[in-house]
Amino acid sequence: MLPLPEPFLGRAEVKDDLAEDVTEYSGKTVLVTGAGGSIGSELCRQILTCRPARLVLFELSEFALYTVEMQLRPLAVQAGVALVPVLGSVMNAGLVARVMVRHGVQAVIHTAAYKHVSLVEANPLAGISNNVLGTHVLARAALAQQVERFTLISSDKAVRPANVMGATKRLAELVVQDLANRPSATVFSIVRFGNVFGSSGSVVPRFQNQIRAGGPVTVTDPRAHRYFMTVEEAAGLVLRAGAMARGGEVCVLDMGKPVSILDLARRMIAAAGHRLRTAETPKGTISIVFTGLHPGEKLREALSLSGVYIATEHPKIFRVEEPSLSELEVAGFLRSLQDVVTEGAPQRARAVLYSWVEGYGAPYSGTDDDKRQVH
Repeated sequence: MLPLPEPFLGRAEVKDDLAEDVTEYSGKTVLVTGAGGSIGSELCRQILTCRPARLVLFELSEFALYTVEMQLRPLAVQAGVALVPVLGSVMNAGLVARVMVRHGVQAVIHTAAYKHVSLVEANPLAGISNNVLGTHVLARAALAQQVERFTLISSDKAVRPANVMGATKRLAELVVQDLANRPSATVFSIVRFGNVFGSSGSVVPRFQNQIRAGGPVTVTDPRAHRYFMTVEEAAGLVLRAGAMARGGEVCVLDMGKPVSILDLARRMIAAAGHRLRTAETPKGTISIVFTGLHPGEKLREALSLSGVYIATEHPKIFRVEEPSLSELEVAGFLRSLQDVVTEGAPQRARAVLYSWVEGYGAPYSGTDDDKRQVH
């Protein structure tokens, strides 16, 4: 059971009732990729409150798809929504096209991605295939089907990335930006945010398990900070940002101030009824051990390259102006990535990422808040 998030977020949780005024998904066929994940499943729950005609659950993991379908089926029946589970990968172009045509998909929310930094760092070709080439397959299919809306879920790790995962998410953004710049009936947009409180692989459940086991709690670096939102906040604002989009936007969510991971660990230890064990308090029950940053990790993340935030009609959603590439440039990096994946050449793959992703590997120790300008 996760602790109540507000004391750990350092701010009030955002409450947003989509069903009241978001009509862009009502009566439509909506497809969610990665539907069985932490964010994907919550997106599906909130979409159901908007009463779409049909909700397509697209998921690679059989167990995750089975689980989310069982959870959502009663809600879908109650809302009168047809629920369609689809087992497969976004890299399967034939399957993606057939699903879109067969079900008349009108809105796509693309959350499927390999997101665990250390795993993607160790498996760069898999990250490139799924996160970049898979996004291209899905977005091109949406364009061909003249889907009304396509929303890519991105990450703060795409900004001046220090790891393969972040670099692949930035290239996925560039793919979507390229299609958004072309004349089409599809409104393409990108929503970027940071860590989701309690999601799969996040630091919160790891700390919980370590506390439950009697410690120690492992923190990478005492200076490490991260942005956090609850999964409910993130899903609601993603859906609202996608509904607001007019085409080509890169939206970021207002996540408040970055949270100190060390402070988070201390608060979770205290909330669990334990006392922190230190040199000054040797009778404490749980200690904290510093392990050092993992390969590809940064001390701090950022939400935009420029730090310039443009206000929208929603107080928690901002637009940022991010550079894009030409159609020829995007085609060039996609061709290079396809070649290195086909050849099984991870070192060449890293070289391609370095050559196309702005700021990849550049040192950065500040935060967006150091130079945030709101217009």
